[in-house]
Amino acid sequence: MRKSISVSFFSNAALLLLLGIFVMGLSQMCLFAKYFAVEKYNAEDKVAAVAVQAADAFAAKGPDAEATQQAGEKLRLIGKTADALLILTDADGNVLMSMDDAIAQNTALAPEILTAVAGADETGENYHALTDLNGALSGRCYVTACRIAAPAGEALWLFIYTPVNSFTGFAKEMFSNFLLSASLMLLCASFLSMLLTQKMTSPLHKISEAAKKFGGGDFSTRVEDVTGDDEVAQLAANFNTMAANLEAIDHSRAEFTGNIAHELRTPMTTIKGFVDGILDGTIPPELEHHYLAIVSQEVGRLARLVQNMLDITKLEAGEYQVHARLYNVWETLSGAAISAEQRITAGKIRIEGLEPDAKELVYADADLVHQVVYNLLDNAIKFTPEDGVIRLSAQRLGPEVEIAIWNSGVGIGEDALPFVFERFYKEDKSRGLNAKGSGLGLHICKVLVNLSGGQIRVESKQGEWCRFVFTLPAELPNKRDLLKLSDQTDDPSNDKQRKKV
Repeated sequence: MRKSISVSFFSNAALLLLLGIFVMGLSQMCLFAKYFAVEKYNAEDKVAAVAVQAADAFAAKGPDAEATQQAGEKLRLIGKTADALLILTDADGNVLMSMDDAIAQNTALAPEILTAVAGADETGENYHALTDLNGALSGRCYVTACRIAAPAGEALWLFIYTPVNSFTGFAKEMFSNFLLSASLMLLCASFLSMLLTQKMTSPLHKISEAAKKFGGGDFSTRVEDVTGDDEVAQLAANFNTMAANLEAIDHSRAEFTGNIAHELRTPMTTIKGFVDGILDGTIPPELEHHYLAIVSQEVGRLARLVQNMLDITKLEAGEYQVHARLYNVWETLSGAAISAEQRITAGKIRIEGLEPDAKELVYADADLVHQVVYNLLDNAIKFTPEDGVIRLSAQRLGPEVEIAIWNSGVGIGEDALPFVFERFYKEDKSRGLNAKGSGLGLHICKVLVNLSGGQIRVESKQGEWCRFVFTLPAELPNKRDLLKLSDQTDDPSNDKQRKKV
């Protein structure tokens, strides 16, 4: 059977309270028993002092029977006045006088009792013990014993005792009062613990309900009205943060899925339309080669999209192993420009900045850098108009090398700059010459640059130019202090350290 937090807390609190009450009651009982015994012994010591004085006074009269009888009567009177019982014995422990009818005269006390009494007397102290005098008394009593003188001159032993039942009555009354107080305390504590647990568990119930809704797919659920600085309030705040992040991830996933569907549907629709046209004869035979070429281009576009998606998944999952080494980054810039020579020539684009003997060493994975440069150069070619210019540059800035690819053209709108590195983002209107592409290339560039230990950003002046800049470490790890470049926009004219392109 499941126990709620309230029941568990109340059970544990009640158990601890009862244990505390028991320990406190036991300690109080021991304390009162000790105190009661000390009080009884002190009272019996006073009775013994008076009895000794009376016995000494009668002993001074001489050893006659009348004096002995008077001494006995005096001792009886002292005992009744002090509410205590007295026993008078001779040196051998034979009872000479007893106020307890259960103890007859000439009854002998045990020798070990007399030995203990004599031992206490030798130290100048009275004998004190909680005992039944080895069965001579009907029960355990607070016993005090001392030596007194007799009229005949021999030593006598006087035993003064008070039954324990006097403490028993006191203990019962005290226990009744203590039980009543403990019950009231337990009742108040139960009420307070209920209020406390309700206050403590109410936020937990809210978190539980929110988690239940969240688990059911409602990612907009939040924990409301839980404030404070305690652990529960922090749990609620962390839950809301987690919920917000998961909601953003779910929204991103849904958007990602929608973008994939859209990007796949467009070329597939084109492919299906042209293939169906060829099959049903709508497209004449002399044009089939032309449309099959378009189909081939669309298939290539699909292949690139799928490969880009696989690359992103692999990179973001951390499965790609970086094989960094020192090498000349101009080799990558020149190689990418040469591989795109046909497209550059077809677009009547002029390439500037390439120098045959240029050299800038970077510590990075050459394959990763080649893919970044290829994507950025492909992007520049795509949006550079005829007779436009693309400039390549690489320069050392402290512990890093800054690589830039600049192209003339309409540039990127200011409102679009913060989003160009997001997945599937396209800003075709502002760059409006070419709507092709998956919108994944720049996002891949950002992931690859970050993986290489650098940063990437974009700069643009709308209607004139666009410039992508990324950095790579120029030294081995642990020997550099990277100059991190912001991923946000920046006006190159404000940075005097950068070479203008």
